[in-house]
Amino acid sequence: MSSSQAVQSDTPPIVACTISRDVQNFDLLIEDMESALGDSWGDLNFEDANAFLSQPEAANLQFVTIAMDAEDENNLHAITEIIKVAKSAGVKVILIAEDVSPSALHQLLREGGDEFVPYPLPENELAKAIERVLIEPEVPVAAANDPKAKKLGDKHGVIIPVHGIAGGTGATLVAVNLAWELANIDKKNPPKVCLLDLDFQFGTAATYLDLPRREAVLELLTDTESMDSEAFKQALLSYGDKLEVLTSPTDMIPLDMITPEDISRLIEMAASHFDFVVIDMPSTMVEWSQTVLEMAHVYFATIELDMRSAQNTLRLKRALQTEDLPFSKIRFVLNRAPGFTDLNGKGRVKRLSESLGISIEVQLPDGGKPVLQSADHGAPMSETIAKNPVRKEILKLAKSIHEVGLVADAEAAS
Repeated sequence: MSSSQAVQSDTPPIVACTISRDVQNFDLLIEDMESALGDSWGDLNFEDANAFLSQPEAANLQFVTIAMDAEDENNLHAITEIIKVAKSAGVKVILIAEDVSPSALHQLLREGGDEFVPYPLPENELAKAIERVLIEPEVPVAAANDPKAKKLGDKHGVIIPVHGIAGGTGATLVAVNLAWELANIDKKNPPKVCLLDLDFQFGTAATYLDLPRREAVLELLTDTESMDSEAFKQALLSYGDKLEVLTSPTDMIPLDMITPEDISRLIEMAASHFDFVVIDMPSTMVEWSQTVLEMAHVYFATIELDMRSAQNTLRLKRALQTEDLPFSKIRFVLNRAPGFTDLNGKGRVKRLSESLGISIEVQLPDGGKPVLQSADHGAPMSETIAKNPVRKEILKLAKSIHEVGLVADAEAAS
């Protein structure tokens, strides 16, 4: 279809539009749109989108799919403007992205993107995304006057899980220190940051920060249906008056004791009160792991340069792709990466990346014994070994994530 077809009055009502630089670059998207909507959709380019969304002919639009690739990142401002116009018109936005950087994707999601689907499109994934964005939440009429119904805050925090692909790859180290660096990244206007330890059996975030474990955590997790803002905040502990932490429970509990619905409510509550929600995940995959992955803006997976990490990565990739889950959200963090002059080690990293078909975007050097000693002292690295190379790399990562949030907030205010 051409953009002119989108405005012809003698065609079926247009309920959706694709928006892209050239829709012919996304042939699978065309097929899936025709399969889902028949002739009730049109396509627009970036230049014409805002004008059409403001016309009466767009009144029947239910959603738009914005398709982009790496080349379109130079046009990010125009794309965010399209999202703003669509959201102001009450139109849902599905992002279709191919080889788009995590920072650009974060920005678009924070700007108002409702769903993200990687391209090439996994089978049936677009249809599922359309179904999700069109489902209206059922809210009882009486809820507007019910104080208990006002459970959520007004923020839309970035959700950042950290998952160790193998034991000892530094997932908790990254999660704790990333959360702390984000909480201290801007002295004048510090973001609100929450750290959730969802490793209910062997979670050690409390140990890394020398915090006590409380019975209130288990009480909160086992009754999320009645959880409100007050109950959530009472279960949190503060570290350094800058970072709020939900520790793992006092006693070891089965991972499947907590349902996907419980996890969804918990993360939604945290994201509504904080700018960044960092999640320390268990290495075991459970039923609610899918819930976290789907809610995440970016999902960090820590690995090392060894066979166990390679094999587990391959298993994870196969499992997610088999279930049509968004493997593309995962960003791999290589712990104890080879040094700058270790050419042999760098060659091994390249071969690992190529053989697994993944991109290793963050490499943490070997910080030595001081890193372990910092964890044993119950303090973030910035307070004990600020000049350690591992701490410097995590600080760089935090700055990158924070800059994405600043850009999104500035454009939202303009």
